[in-house]
Amino acid sequence: MTATRQDGVTGPVGDGAGRPRPPAPRAPRAAPPGDSGLARELLDGLAEAVLTTDGAGVVTLVNAMAAELLPEIVPGDPLAGCPVPDLARAVRDRTAEFDTEHRGRRLRGARRELAGGRYAWYVRDVTEEHARDEALLAERSRTAFLAQAGSRLGLSLDRDQVLRTAVTLAIPYLADAAVALHHPPPPGDARPHWHRYADGEPAPVAGVAPPELTGALPGVAEALAGEPVEPDGWPAAARAALAPLLPAGFDTLGPVLVSPMPGPAGAAGALLLLRRVGRPGFDRRDVELGREFSARVGAALSTAELYDAQAHLARVLHDSLLPPALPALAGLTLAGGYHAAGDSLRIGGGFYDVFPTGQGAMFAIGDVSGKGVGAAVLTGRVRQSLQTLRLVEQRPLELIGLLNRALLDAPDAARRSQLTSLLLGALDRLPAGGLRVRVAGGGHPAPLLRRADGTVTPVAVGGMAVGALPTARFVATQVRLAPGELLLTYTDGVTGACGGPDGGEPLGEARLRAMLAAAAGLPPAALVDRLLGSVDEWRAGQGDDDVAMLAVSPGEPA
Repeated sequence: MTATRQDGVTGPVGDGAGRPRPPAPRAPRAAPPGDSGLARELLDGLAEAVLTTDGAGVVTLVNAMAAELLPEIVPGDPLAGCPVPDLARAVRDRTAEFDTEHRGRRLRGARRELAGGRYAWYVRDVTEEHARDEALLAERSRTAFLAQAGSRLGLSLDRDQVLRTAVTLAIPYLADAAVALHHPPPPGDARPHWHRYADGEPAPVAGVAPPELTGALPGVAEALAGEPVEPDGWPAAARAALAPLLPAGFDTLGPVLVSPMPGPAGAAGALLLLRRVGRPGFDRRDVELGREFSARVGAALSTAELYDAQAHLARVLHDSLLPPALPALAGLTLAGGYHAAGDSLRIGGGFYDVFPTGQGAMFAIGDVSGKGVGAAVLTGRVRQSLQTLRLVEQRPLELIGLLNRALLDAPDAARRSQLTSLLLGALDRLPAGGLRVRVAGGGHPAPLLRRADGTVTPVAVGGMAVGALPTARFVATQVRLAPGELLLTYTDGVTGACGGPDGGEPLGEARLRAMLAAAAGLPPAALVDRLLGSVDEWRAGQGDDDVAMLAVSPGEPA
């Protein structure tokens, strides 16, 4: 009977007497043969170069890879004097590692101590690994540069500031000098303008170039047309043409890269990246990076130009809404004031106008709902309609009714859904002195009447907003102004101005009446200035609504 014991030996369980038999002795393992040829064959098969030295530092072994990478090192020579400087220095200094460029390859070595004071050097060819690391670092650097460029270029909406930032960012990462050639948007100067920055300059500079410059510089005309341009050396004539745009001392012009700065309607300009003689040329990655950077500059320029165009439009519209200079009329003293909202480019709807008539004058003061271009368009429409309709109707109540119908008959009235508060008045000189004021209102704050004794009362004028309903009701009344008395009209931006101790309390009509009473005796112009100053002081220079006032008082007769 046989069995398998726990030690894996199969055999008889016992010796017949019930006693277990001892395990059979194992055969001893044979020692590896001392074959130096086999060891050498193994060393030669390694992908690393292996060098060994004896206790005196003399090379005793060079494997096949070492002979390929370091053919200058042979057995029998002292390693400390080998013709590989970084390795020899590491041996002399007893440094455990070295890194060197040798025969166009990148080598990295490490020393290991052997028995008997001997050493082995293991050397690896890390050229491809090093190239991959450098490519990764370069790509990270390019990405970081483009990220910084995008962030910096997006900080400004001013066209010239974008160009100054662009030429500054390019130095020294992309070039030794950068020139941005561009044409100002119409109706600007037709000559090419330029911004330049060079390494060592304290700040970018700008100027205007002669018209023939773009044709004298290779690739610039193509770049201005939006076409990509391959980098190339420039002939002497082109270098001479560019010289006036370069700083003094920049006379060693080397490689040049010209790239378009694209925009939505064509190239916004051309970016010239200039390197001095001695700096490497633009390789494929440099060209791609330069073009990508130029594209981002072009996008920033387009954004700045769009903003500038919109800002210019807002300024033109805003200026067109500013009240005109008041006419000088016999028997009338007029004074007006207007303060825009906190943002000087924010278009509001407050306005006033005065139209001379045979008996005196007509006035209008109103406020259009909303902000922006839509409010500006409606304000212009109201003012133009009044200019026309007053030629056929000068009675305030009838005129406001005609205006209401005209606004509702406009093609976009239903879509627009904007309303206008309006106060119309007719000022008639009285033979005995003073004025008769006929007033019609449509949803506008009631004017305030200041009597000669300083008392202030509102003039009851109600009515519905103009442009709201075809059947809207408007209200008219009339008052007489004796010499020394005054009628103040204003928009709701005055009483609605928020400020005070907590910054959120409206000024209100009661405070305005108290301010008007306290200014008794002031002529209309001084009165309006004081009231506007008090409103600005109340709202601490802040406000989201325009403020308009018009004061009327009898004047000296003709």
